[in-house]
Amino acid sequence: MRTTVRLDDVLLERLKAQARAEKVSLTRMLNRALKAGLDAGGARKRPRRAYRERVHAMGVPRVALDKALAMAAALEDEEVVRELATRK
Repeated sequence: MRTTVRLDDVLLERLKAQARAEKVSLTRMLNRALKAGLDAGGARKRPRRAYRERVHAMGVPRVALDKALAMAAALEDEEVVRELATRK
């Protein structure tokens, strides 16, 4: 079957060099490389272990973060008032 494949220049040169070294056509080399990649991609030697995150007690929150935008606005207002007071 014929199809068009766009390859990076570096990858194409590597494929051509490998095909020359093994004295096979570029088509055959590309088919081998694709087959090897697809065969290896799905086969894992062993399943990954589940990631576990350690939980640490951090105490009672000192700041109510559900009002973070209001807190940021209040801090900005205080800073503006302080700057205006120092200009006088």
